[in-house]
Amino acid sequence: MNPIEQLSKELNIPAKQVQKTIQLLEEGGTVPFISRYRKEQTGGLDEVQILDIKNGLEKLKELEKRKLTIIKAIDEQELLTDEIRGLIEKASSLTELEDIYLPFKKKRKTKASEARENGLEPLAKIIMAQNEEDVKRAASRFVKGKIESAEKALEGARYIIAEWISERVSVRNIVRRAFEKQAVAKGKVIKGKEIAGEKFKDYFDYSEPTHKLKSHRTLALLRAENEGFIRLKMEPDENYVLEQLIEKLKYGYNQSSEQVELAIKDSYKRLLKPSIETEHRNTLKEAADIQAIAVFSENLKQLLLTAPVGQKRILALDPGFKSGCKLVCLDENGELVHNENIYPHPPQKDTAMASKKVVSLVERYKIEIIAIGNGTASRETEYFIKRLKFDRKLQVFMVSEDGASIYSASKVAREEFPQYDVTVRGAVSIGRRLMDPLAELVKIDPKSVGVGQYQHDVNQTMLKNSLDDVVISCVNKIGVNVNTASKYLLQYVSGLGETTAQNVLDYRKENGDFTSRSQLKKVKRMGDKAFEQSAAFLRVSGAKNPLDNSAVHPESYKVVMKMAKDLKVTVKELIGNEELINSIQLANYLNSITGMATLNDIVAELKKPSQDPREKAKMLEFDASLRTIADVKSGMELNGIVTNVTNFGCFVDIGIKENGLVHISNICDEYISNPADKVKLHQHVKVRVMEVDVDRKRIGLTMNF
Repeated sequence: MNPIEQLSKELNIPAKQVQKTIQLLEEGGTVPFISRYRKEQTGGLDEVQILDIKNGLEKLKELEKRKLTIIKAIDEQELLTDEIRGLIEKASSLTELEDIYLPFKKKRKTKASEARENGLEPLAKIIMAQNEEDVKRAASRFVKGKIESAEKALEGARYIIAEWISERVSVRNIVRRAFEKQAVAKGKVIKGKEIAGEKFKDYFDYSEPTHKLKSHRTLALLRAENEGFIRLKMEPDENYVLEQLIEKLKYGYNQSSEQVELAIKDSYKRLLKPSIETEHRNTLKEAADIQAIAVFSENLKQLLLTAPVGQKRILALDPGFKSGCKLVCLDENGELVHNENIYPHPPQKDTAMASKKVVSLVERYKIEIIAIGNGTASRETEYFIKRLKFDRKLQVFMVSEDGASIYSASKVAREEFPQYDVTVRGAVSIGRRLMDPLAELVKIDPKSVGVGQYQHDVNQTMLKNSLDDVVISCVNKIGVNVNTASKYLLQYVSGLGETTAQNVLDYRKENGDFTSRSQLKKVKRMGDKAFEQSAAFLRVSGAKNPLDNSAVHPESYKVVMKMAKDLKVTVKELIGNEELINSIQLANYLNSITGMATLNDIVAELKKPSQDPREKAKMLEFDASLRTIADVKSGMELNGIVTNVTNFGCFVDIGIKENGLVHISNICDEYISNPADKVKLHQHVKVRVMEVDVDRKRIGLTMNF
């Protein structure tokens, strides 16, 4: 099966669409560009489908690369036959491929290889044929050198047979299926580790069929084992597997058959079970990784698309007790205009001076919004701020600090603020992420933004690739103002990358703001392909041609100009005029390049050019009586904000340091398999407290009341 047919079957996408998408990808097309501006060619495939094709193609290329390596390795041993080559070329998975290669792999010294060196392979063949009635008499002919007795000869022959059995594809598949259908995960606490591993106590005496394991439990079990708190086994009933293997491999009732049965048991316990258990664990781990990464990716997407407050003058506070609160003032473009420390809390408790400074700064810099980091002393700082009397009405937002400390110590932050220390940078990050979460959060390693599930346990390459795809998708979904964007935002724009993003900044610095999209072609290394891929995602505010500040691709400008000309208006007059736009007969503008899908997108953009799909940020009032977990009581009904969504439920900020957990069973009054179907990151929710464990700092919540 060729790659196109295989991907078509796996993804349930017509082969013609797969073929065209692969062609566009191999021509240098990016996923955001193809999904948005090549709908006619792909048959309207969305971003997820195109990404699936891209990732599937990369896996198939890796498979083909492995096939060539294996063919070469077997050929060098002069053992490659047309039959083996055919089996390798037809293999459709790495597991199938490695099973074929297993007998040819160069092995370290084993019991079987030692037996071969002692000349026992002919005896193994005699026994495996299961015709020999007197195996001791047959074995006695091989008593020589290191083989001191017939029993030793039989033992060595069984080692060889055990290895043959373990390398049979059909045998491995029997064991593999038994693991898939019947394996049970059993966890037992390691004596003396009960206290140190208390957070894993749910797994101290645990048993569950592996095919029923949820991804978060798989990862928790593996972590508990890796950290040395439990012993973990994942295996099916041994007798069941042995019965199947004996039925397949033992077909006589003589002494040879009895030796084969012994070899079967040895092969399973010593070779097959450890090998397939490892494979089974890896399969479970990969499946759990995929699910955990999917949860993380969806959360990251929602976080990056969090409602911004927009271009507002912000006073941002990074709260603290002993070290005080770091305060910064940002203008409407996010530029730092002032910073200092205030000490409204113990031990200094210079509340009067802190109050005077904050009120004065709000007035001096015409502050519109106050942002407070949600870490240490956050509630105390919020209480302090809300008691102050300002000369204007101000909105006060609590902002997640997750990742702010990582950013403040990063190379990115040092480049942006070389003259300031980490406390100033952290406070700036808090303020900017309220202004535009996407623009600020792209500077931080996604693993540090606090919305993951076992992110340090999953495959890190897979995680990075997936999260990068999410960032790219979000950046291009929103679009980027080419005259205000940082390098870290620009580098995620379709077709750019780090070097070209820096070149855009260099051009902007040398020549001033861009006044048109066509100017982009003057940027160093901005070739035709890079321009094609990136131009529509880069917006030029205030450009002479209003289309330069829209999602209409430059290749479609002529179509829009013709529409305007036919309606006897300018393009500027056409944009936003819904009545005029609705009168356009789209069929009149169809051509070999522009299809109806593109025309519909153009019309939608003309009605609302460059509209930010994100909602506006909303404030939430927490219960003012809550300061610490000790204030939380069962039965309380509270406002909260969803801060993380996992496979087993969602975490909710109720205004104190500890987040509460709404278990999946308490999200709604109907059965759901995925919490993300009902709750989203940063969603405002009403919860009731079910239980509070002050010692373990756990709060159980329900939304189902």
